[in-house]
Amino acid sequence: MEKAVPALGRPLTAEKSDEPASFARKFYVAAWRWHFYAGLFVVPFLLMLSITGLIMVYFNSVETRFGERLYVIPQGEMTSAVAQAQAAAALYPTGAVAQYMPPPAADRSALINVKVDGVSMIVAVDPYTNMVLNAVEKDSTWFYFASDIHGTLLIGDLGDRLIEIAAGLAIVLIVTGLYLWWPRDGSGFARVLIPRLSARGRALWKELHVTLGFYISIVMVFFLISGLAWAGIWGGQFVQAWSTFPAEKWDNVPLSDETHATMNHGALKEVPWGLEQTPLPLSGSEAGVTGIPEGTPVNLTSVEGLARAIGFDKQFRINLPGDATGVYTVSADSMDGDTETPTGDRTVHIDQHSGKVLAEVGFEDYGLAAKAMAVGTALHQGDMGLWNTALNALFCLSVIFLCVSGVVMWWMRRPSGVLRLAAPPLPANLPLWKGAVFIMLLLSLAFPLVGLTLLAVLAFDVLILSNIPPLKRALQ
Repeated sequence: MEKAVPALGRPLTAEKSDEPASFARKFYVAAWRWHFYAGLFVVPFLLMLSITGLIMVYFNSVETRFGERLYVIPQGEMTSAVAQAQAAAALYPTGAVAQYMPPPAADRSALINVKVDGVSMIVAVDPYTNMVLNAVEKDSTWFYFASDIHGTLLIGDLGDRLIEIAAGLAIVLIVTGLYLWWPRDGSGFARVLIPRLSARGRALWKELHVTLGFYISIVMVFFLISGLAWAGIWGGQFVQAWSTFPAEKWDNVPLSDETHATMNHGALKEVPWGLEQTPLPLSGSEAGVTGIPEGTPVNLTSVEGLARAIGFDKQFRINLPGDATGVYTVSADSMDGDTETPTGDRTVHIDQHSGKVLAEVGFEDYGLAAKAMAVGTALHQGDMGLWNTALNALFCLSVIFLCVSGVVMWWMRRPSGVLRLAAPPLPANLPLWKGAVFIMLLLSLAFPLVGLTLLAVLAFDVLILSNIPPLKRALQ
């Protein structure tokens, strides 16, 4: 969270000494001050994101998301998808089947999502006997609880906005941290790339904080950007809005007012980022190409048969229409663990009345940003294999250490016996200080909520804190 000023032979508040402080020293202290203030807000959020991230990685890769991957004993032919869905729906007479996930292998159960009064219940069914094996409220599991905290702090849009601000400020934290890390005073890169383990006390904490922070900085920027792309303001209203798949590419297909985002069930995002804001097609027109043969009833069983005939295999999911104009949607993507790589993403919409294929979109149809997010989300979640899981776990632990070491360094530096925040001082008469702040704000204004936050902090620092001596003494 903060670093000590390098030993330049001057006291920390050099502007008060007889020798005028150098421009480099003043700029260093100014960057340290911003690093410190950004850390005050960011550290609790980074700890939360890292801890919940570890929980999600564990249940996504080591355990299961909600105990759904149940094994069965193969015994003859599987029953139909309709029969399996009916067995699940029988548990909840007032519910409606929203999604069907066929068994991905001969020894695995089918999974049926039943919506009951707005609550998603995941029901595991033996595909040979139609016996219900397990039923779990989807959002009541540790995985989804951690996911909800990770995305909203359990307080909806307000939590999303706070996390978006923290993620943007974390980028400021990284930029200022790299400036503080940069070798100076004649020391080479070898000196700052390897921690000096012979140091003791606060100096050792600093060595570890600085070196580890440098090594994970690029990875942290990747995690922050890929997470911000899901956020409500920068992601939903800026980046995602102009990167979403254009439904106009689907020739002469009537479109619904509902978007693909309505197929998300619960706290976790299940629809690929590049499709969330794309309108869904409508059933009931003459549009589409032949899918389910004429004369064959259009139901869950025939839709599953069509899906397998057009190349869906192993793990995929079928979202059922919610009303008379809705469509069957067959999909498989890496962020849900359906495909091994993001390049296998595929979504197909089928008219619930005619059985015609209305629209299809795959990874190759995504725009550049959507392709980057498909890959980024899979890496972010640790879906690319054991190596991805291990690296993500190591990254989360590294971020936790950075947060703890920053707090420890601050605690060891602060004056003992007094109630002071001990923030790095604001340098007086810093040349180009306003320009430096302007550059930092330009960087941050790429993220609107962060820009507004920094402007507010700057106004407080310059206009209020500097002019109220008691408050200034308490915070510095």
